[in-house]
Amino acid sequence: LTFTAAAMALPTPGDSMTNSGAHGFSEILYAYTSASNNNGSAFAGLNADTQWFNTTLGLAMLLGRFLPMVFVLALAGSLAGQRPVPVTAGTLRTEKPLFTGLLVGAVLIVTGLTYFPALALGPLAEGLAA
Repeated sequence: LTFTAAAMALPTPGDSMTNSGAHGFSEILYAYTSASNNNGSAFAGLNADTQWFNTTLGLAMLLGRFLPMVFVLALAGSLAGQRPVPVTAGTLRTEKPLFTGLLVGAVLIVTGLTYFPALALGPLAEGLAA
């Protein structure tokens, strides 16, 4: 999302878009999302073969793919170093469905609150305008 915001705010990358408005925003958002999570594809209306997009899409790939791995390894190391604590009435057991539900719910809420504004500016606005 940070690279998408920078690409939309700076005038140089804007020359790479053949579509303006919500569709252009969707093109750039998809390019960065795809680069960091999948295969690095982009919409046909975006000329991503520029110095700006080559550099920032490469950084998005590095950050989007390897940074989560580092965080997971750091979390695993932290959890491995902890001592077990006795079970009490206030202990949230991790093998119970309540823990799974709370974890999945928190992840969905945080992800939704992070991406919904970008989706509202891009694909949803484009669908309403058509």
